[in-house]
Amino acid sequence: MMSSQGTGRILVVNGPVIKAELPGAKLYELVFVGELGLFGEVVRVQGDDAFIQVYEDTTGIKPGEPVVRTGEMLSAWLGPGIIGQVYDGVQRPLKVIFDQTNKPFIARGINYDKAPPLDFNRKWRWIPRVKVGDKVNVGEVLGVVPETQLIEHRILYPPLYKPGVVKYIAPEGDYTLNDDVAEVETNDGLIKVKMWHKWPVRRPRPFQEKLPPSDPLITGIRVIDTVFPIAKGGAASIPGPFGSGKTVTIRSLMLYAMTQYSVPVLCGERGNEAADALQGLLKLSDPATGRPLLERETIIVNTSNMPVAAREASIYMGATIAEYFRDQGYDVLLMADSTSRWAEAMREVALRIGEMPSEEGFPAYLPTRLAEFYERAGKVKLLNGGLGSLTIAASVSPPGGDFTEPVTSHTLRFIGAFWPLDARLAYSRHYPAINWLQGFSRYVDSVASWYGKAVGEDWVELRRIAIEVLTREAELAEIVRILGSEALSEQEKHVLNVASMIREGFLKQDAFNPVDTPSAPEKQYWLLRLMITYYRVGSEAINSGVPANAIRELDSVRRLIRLKMEVKSSDYKVLADYEKKLIDDIRGLVAKFSK
Repeated sequence: MMSSQGTGRILVVNGPVIKAELPGAKLYELVFVGELGLFGEVVRVQGDDAFIQVYEDTTGIKPGEPVVRTGEMLSAWLGPGIIGQVYDGVQRPLKVIFDQTNKPFIARGINYDKAPPLDFNRKWRWIPRVKVGDKVNVGEVLGVVPETQLIEHRILYPPLYKPGVVKYIAPEGDYTLNDDVAEVETNDGLIKVKMWHKWPVRRPRPFQEKLPPSDPLITGIRVIDTVFPIAKGGAASIPGPFGSGKTVTIRSLMLYAMTQYSVPVLCGERGNEAADALQGLLKLSDPATGRPLLERETIIVNTSNMPVAAREASIYMGATIAEYFRDQGYDVLLMADSTSRWAEAMREVALRIGEMPSEEGFPAYLPTRLAEFYERAGKVKLLNGGLGSLTIAASVSPPGGDFTEPVTSHTLRFIGAFWPLDARLAYSRHYPAINWLQGFSRYVDSVASWYGKAVGEDWVELRRIAIEVLTREAELAEIVRILGSEALSEQEKHVLNVASMIREGFLKQDAFNPVDTPSAPEKQYWLLRLMITYYRVGSEAINSGVPANAIRELDSVRRLIRLKMEVKSSDYKVLADYEKKLIDDIRGLVAKFSK
């Protein structure tokens, strides 16, 4: 299905980078390299010479072998059949390749003709949504394909053409992807529309307007939803060293985040680690329906034993597929793990084509590429007037957990939520190991109105007090380390008690316990409110002469730490009833000590 637009020849082979004599080559054009026809992308053009990053192993390739131009940019193939697929970074379906070769690794030279991203032989049920004579603009829904029980695949008038009038629409029935399902008369002539189209992965898909984020993306993870919330259409980063819990956090996000579609991208993962993560993703079920989660996701897999250049393609491929479902009016989550390995691919290729290195050898355009990636997130007004959102949450793997290294430090400039994973917390079995002193969220003001209406008007105030208590605990811990706890006043001891309660009873969460995860916003609100009530009423009691430890030993206070595991999200009203008992017990101590 790929046509030749000219042929050149290899001049130099330098690992994953090929220098070729290729007249007419265009920047980011897809080419096929060597006798095997390896996937490649033009990354620099100098006269008739082109530098090509090759997405497959170049071992055995030699000067003089042909390079074939396609005339197209590397593109995603978008249409029915994409849901539930597991692709590599250039959208080759891994299961199809395995069925063809029965080998654990992808053989070189398997191009789209041998393993197309979509099944062009299968027939799909087509249900039209427009009729002859209707005017259609780009992005409008022409028909739907009920591909899975979780997702209605909406076939859009592609943003490749001009608006026009429908001259033909296929009646409801079964069609292949290459059948014409609509004909639209435009100023450029008659356009025949199929159920699929291509879109260049490096070019963001168009929309009318990017809107300010307003609704939170509920993840069921308390430290994210309450302490460092992210809005639908926002961007977040999850940096952390090896063993700090990135994989479990990503699993929880994919499973419980309140989006309708998700695209996990495993970028440069170790082979066994990626296989384990992939097997885990394939086994997950949608918590709302019990259906396989694969019915509302597309997975991109690129392991560390694959050629390093292929990592760059995988990130863009995932973003393009995510935008495709956003354009259908869905809320989409893109999870990339990890952008550090993506940046390593850029560094490798840049050094081999002789570009001037910047800090730690990364190319000078690293911040630009990061910005371009995170800017593809957003809540947008679609071309058809509807709404859709793409939320990006990408992990970073800084060497040794050093957050000052270039990828992490530049990422901080382009994200709205920062969820830093702390190895010390992970080793102490505190999960999710997000450091509450280092993290931040720029979406608090944006989502405050939603939380105020949906869960409680004092949500912002409760969150602020909790963060103040945790920050104060860190300051007091230094005094305790030097002078001991005897140097603290009763109020300061109370702060430490409350902070410990917040850490253990609220921030700490068991990702595999069905009562504790996911945690609904209402349950999160009441758990935190009870702890702040303990803090406020306890402070009043201490002013009346009650010792801090006496308050801490109350049965109703000691139970606070267990409520997260005892009360289901649907039973959150039990927590509201518990507040009166907590207040009565603490005030009962005041009466006892005043006698």
